Amino acid sequence: MEDSMIVQLFWERNESALSAVSEKYGRYCTAVARNMLGNEQSAEECVNDMLMELWESIPPNRPKHLLAFISEITRNNALNAIKGNKAQKRGGGEYNIVLDELYDVASDYSVERIAEQHEIMAAVNRFLEKLPERKQKVFVLRYWHCCGVSDIAKIVGMSEANVYNVLKRVRKKLLEYLRKGGELI
Repeated sequence: MEDSMIVQLFWERNESALSAVSEKYGRYCTAVARNMLGNEQSAEECVNDMLMELWESIPPNRPKHLLAFISEITRNNALNAIKGNKAQKRGGGEYNIVLDELYDVASDYSVERIAEQHEIMAAVNRFLEKLPERKQKVFVLRYWHCCGVSDIAKIVGMSEANVYNVLKRVRKKLLEYLRKGGELI
């Protein structure tokens, strides 16, 4: 079913919209949540919460990109679960590892600079747009979807060692890019 039709079902308050979202995007959202939280039960809870939030937010919202809208809700729910320490009690996921990897990139920024989060995100997006598509995909899979290195290697058709090297080089370039105020070196 097309996303626009699913959104219309939400606007009509037709509960089959929830089934359509689950069928079309349920596995994807569960994988994102599982990567962040580290276990299936927490991921399923996160996806169920996403469906409830989706039902409550459409209407008034009419997202043009349903997957992006759903992804954001799913990630926010997973982040809230992590902040609430729910996931850590059950073993945790890739999220803490991902944060450790990005620590060097973000550690140069003061609290005032972190407050300018939109500027930093815009700079990161500009940086990513300049990368070759394969490197973009590796970076986004790791730091947005919190995929494990072995999963990324399978998805992009690289060895795990190559994925580690790409991530290391891209993080280094990103740090240099941010230090130079958005100028690619």
